[in-house]
Amino acid sequence: MKQHYDNIDEYISDLKKEIAANDKCANHYYNLGMAFLHKRDFVAAEEAFLDALRNSPHLAEAYVQLGGICLERGDLDGCLGYNEQAASCRPKFSIAQSNIAFVHLQRGEPDKAIAALNKALSWNPNFIQARNAMATALFMKENFADSEKISREIISSEPNFAPAWNNLALALMEQNKVEEAIAAIDKAVELGFVPSEKFLEELKPHRK
Repeated sequence: MKQHYDNIDEYISDLKKEIAANDKCANHYYNLGMAFLHKRDFVAAEEAFLDALRNSPHLAEAYVQLGGICLERGDLDGCLGYNEQAASCRPKFSIAQSNIAFVHLQRGEPDKAIAALNKALSWNPNFIQARNAMATALFMKENFADSEKISREIISSEPNFAPAWNNLALALMEQNKVEEAIAAIDKAVELGFVPSEKFLEELKPHRK
């Protein structure tokens, strides 16, 4: 294997040669899966990650990647299951808990999401995606003030994190802080975020 590859297909070819020489190395299968993900070949990636787990059943990252593939297919149950396995393999695995929370948010289960996010943030307080998900969960529970507070805290430390500007706009609008909401959503769009059409339509009559 070379130290650096400019061509992903060459990298995949060399990984396959390494696997042919030693088919018990879970890391080679995992790296192969990541390479296939880069090519958005989800079927081949899934097979590689499953092979990694056959050789190393406690490889938590492989479960997380399989969960991501499930999400691409719209399989929330599969995504949840794989991330729960990742969490059981590695205690204090913030990414797995954050992914578990994401599934609960998609299902409209903010209390379950908050329970998972509290774990993730207790181990990694600066995990920005988890903090943003917490703002979303609090918004879903109609705790708009705390959702706003968390979004502002995120923006204070990461001003270019567009999803936090979107969450801030939603929370502000629910508190009738319309001008601030418009400014926040415009900033989110400026940073590349694509808000819901419904929310943009709601704001239209309030624009000057």
